[in-house]
Amino acid sequence: MKYWMVKSEPESYSWDDFVAQNEDIWDGVRNYQARNFLRDMQLGDLVFFYHSGKEKAVVGIAEVSEEQFPEPGNEDWTAVKLKVKRALKKPVTLVDIKAEDRLSGLPMLKQSRLSVLPVGKEEFDVLLKMGS
Repeated sequence: MKYWMVKSEPESYSWDDFVAQNEDIWDGVRNYQARNFLRDMQLGDLVFFYHSGKEKAVVGIAEVSEEQFPEPGNEDWTAVKLKVKRALKKPVTLVDIKAEDRLSGLPMLKQSRLSVLPVGKEEFDVLLKMGS
């Protein structure tokens, strides 16, 4: 199993919007590296949902429910389907993430512009505990 993080502006598509759908297509990714990460996602992988913009916090966990497929309406790009797993009991803010030494290698801190990023197993566990 692999672990991931997807980022979304809550004003455009929030965790609450995702929960209302329960399962949705993750598309609209227009960066080649982020697209390649989508292509690496496998059925059952766990995915942190991160609110970017003003909030800047990990707020929930999703699961890959369908592996990569051509994005509807734009087959040059890739989409996956995600389903809601659960909300975190408390959001893990970017300030909290930066303050935790065990997360210093988290790709989101080094490649902050990417909307899809890998997360290591140890980092996933640390973030999960921080959100409990």
